[in-house]
Amino acid sequence: MPKRILNGTVTSDANEQTITVSVERRFTHPVLKKTIRKSKKYRAHDEQNAFKIGDLVRIQECAPKSKTKRWEVLTN
Repeated sequence: MPKRILNGTVTSDANEQTITVSVERRFTHPVLKKTIRKSKKYRAHDEQNAFKIGDLVRIQECAPKSKTKRWEVLTN
């Protein structure tokens, strides 16, 4: 099964080797036909502590690295 890849913005880099990434998705409401923005936060593994707040990053699913981390940052 392919691993999901998401694009998002770093909202926190306070923890060691971990960043919090906010991923926004847009969709049309089924009844109102209005475009809605929803965001969700993911905690991702950042091995070198390379990313700072405001950076655009790509994250990929991985095996659990800790209690809350299920994603890792792709380096491009």
